[in-house]
Amino acid sequence: MNDKKDVLDKGPFFHGTKAELKIGDLLEPQHLSNYQDKKSNHIYFTATLDAAKWGAELAASKSKERIYIVEPLGDFENDPNVTDKRFPGNPTRSYRSKSPLKIIAELGSWERHSDEEINHMLTSLQKLREQGKAVIFD
Repeated sequence: MNDKKDVLDKGPFFHGTKAELKIGDLLEPQHLSNYQDKKSNHIYFTATLDAAKWGAELAASKSKERIYIVEPLGDFENDPNVTDKRFPGNPTRSYRSKSPLKIIAELGSWERHSDEEINHMLTSLQKLREQGKAVIFD
């Protein structure tokens, strides 16, 4: 965890989703995960637009993809699902918190990954699920 004098990242921070939210709303843990069939103990966010785009594009719903600018309201840590498994040193600037995130703005427009990139990612994720390797440590 971080504290006020040892900030992991100053942001800005993003959360990609398909949920329709309003400025001032809080994103909180203990809601159904977009990526597995259970409630999540953490709320996940990133300081890179690319990672936020993946969050929006891969979210489970058929609703509109959205990226919100968020403010962490408590301590946060590196997301071990990304940093420990795939990207040591956290180049994706991916984080998680047990405290809420406050929506401070929505990005009005952003460029999606190509359909080819998204389909490749979905296929890769499906293969991991079939192999029992799509485990999120929450």
